[in-house]
Amino acid sequence: MKLDIDACIERLYAGHALSEWEVTKVCELLQDLLCDEPNVVSIPAPVTVVGDVHGQFHDLVEIFAIGGRVPSTNYLFLGDYVDRGQHSVETISLLACLKLRHKARIHLLRGNHESRNITRTYGFYAECHAKYGSACVWRAFTDVFDCLALAVIIDDSIFCVHGGLSPSITHVDQLRVLDRFGEIPHEGAVADLVWSDPDGDVTGFARSQRGAGYTFGAQVVDRFLHTNGMAHILRAHQLCMEGFLVLFNDRLSTVWSAPNYCYRCGNVASILHVDPYLKRDFVTFDAAPESRAPAPQPTPDNMYFL
Repeated sequence: MKLDIDACIERLYAGHALSEWEVTKVCELLQDLLCDEPNVVSIPAPVTVVGDVHGQFHDLVEIFAIGGRVPSTNYLFLGDYVDRGQHSVETISLLACLKLRHKARIHLLRGNHESRNITRTYGFYAECHAKYGSACVWRAFTDVFDCLALAVIIDDSIFCVHGGLSPSITHVDQLRVLDRFGEIPHEGAVADLVWSDPDGDVTGFARSQRGAGYTFGAQVVDRFLHTNGMAHILRAHQLCMEGFLVLFNDRLSTVWSAPNYCYRCGNVASILHVDPYLKRDFVTFDAAPESRAPAPQPTPDNMYFL
């Protein structure tokens, strides 16, 4: 039986989940493709950058309606494709199929939710069980997550990562030699990249209240950019009520792409267009009309929110 990737994409755009066989085959092919990518991928502008989407499938479709579909628009997704929202399976399935079909036009980074430990708690594992009757699809996707790249550099000038910087990484070349394949560790450079956050109240690094990663200030950003000959850091990971946040004299930006996060936060979202001259332009948007699923009830083991 041959996988028809174009037919899969059209069905997913229409909101129909793939069969277990199709998902398994997509993940198998995608693992091979992603394993050939380096830890740090270099891409040219123009590109449209997308932050956390968290299983809000209808809002992902809205993003493509606003920014243009792949391959007419180049995309960089900064991670956190699953959990929280009610349609993580359809969300990651569509992105996986688009990556397979147009590998040079869409790039996917790893976020802190692309993890077995996190997805067991925050919805993706339970959703896979509910929709497929077993953990097979969850296992296939989490194997793919192990292969996702850690960072992207746009035209040697904009450093893109899910979370932030690490005290153990001063030069990008140190990222290139990390072993990224496997579960996200509890500490170390890989964990810092997906968990850390900027903080205007600190100058150096400080331990994060998230329980993983660090907070870091303007001096850290300036030193990293100067050392690596770059001009800007672009990341996601933090809810922004206005859809985005620019800090440290326009040296760092956060893009957040899940409107009305968890179907209750009331925030707008954004995507970021980077033009051929590296000019950055945020486009904000509200939740799609279909994106109205009930919010999951938190439990004592489900209290991590942002």
